[in-house]
Amino acid sequence: MNFTIENGPVYASLRVDMQQGERFRAEPGAMLSMTPTIELETKSAGKGLLGTLKAAVGGESIFASMYTAAHGPGELYLAPSAPGDIMQLDLNNETILAYGGAYLAGRPDLTISARGSIKSLVAGTDLFLSVLSGSGPLFLNGFGAIYKKTLGPGEPYVVDTGHIVAFTDGMQYSIKTAAKGLFSSFASGEGLVCMFSGPGTIWMQTRNIRHFAQSLIPFLPSSGS
Repeated sequence: MNFTIENGPVYASLRVDMQQGERFRAEPGAMLSMTPTIELETKSAGKGLLGTLKAAVGGESIFASMYTAAHGPGELYLAPSAPGDIMQLDLNNETILAYGGAYLAGRPDLTISARGSIKSLVAGTDLFLSVLSGSGPLFLNGFGAIYKKTLGPGEPYVVDTGHIVAFTDGMQYSIKTAAKGLFSSFASGEGLVCMFSGPGTIWMQTRNIRHFAQSLIPFLPSSGS
């Protein structure tokens, strides 16, 4: 199976060249096109009811699209719903924590679960994370371009929660307001940030989809118009 990321970084798509019998899993709705030699089957994203619920809590779909080159070699094109970049990570019995919605595709045997807490939900941090574990290629998408920051042991770094794509497991992290005090944070135009401590790697997106959506509100027609 060969992978090619095309049309990036703004409108990236993923080309997957499959040999007969090979299988690949992706988020529902990600398929752009494929050859008729490939069959599509929809399955639950997790193992059993608990696994399915964990996938939903992590911000991913409760279903997964499974592609099989059942009738010979084939070509599959995938793309995320929002404009932006796609990155490939090659896991070797490793775990990556991804922000909800960042997962695009990967091997069928990749384990997907969720990590989060009631405390973070009540605080409005929305920092429920998809836990992606296993070996092989993993594809994540971001809104805008994706860039990374590698931290040394104990090295601190601050990232707006809306710009997090993923980070390596084992890093220490906590959620705080960007400025001191709720009013200062609101007045600054910044919201919640994630305080990271190395060692590890963080992948970030150059745009925040929530801020982008908010910027469009003044241009939308009102209910009375």
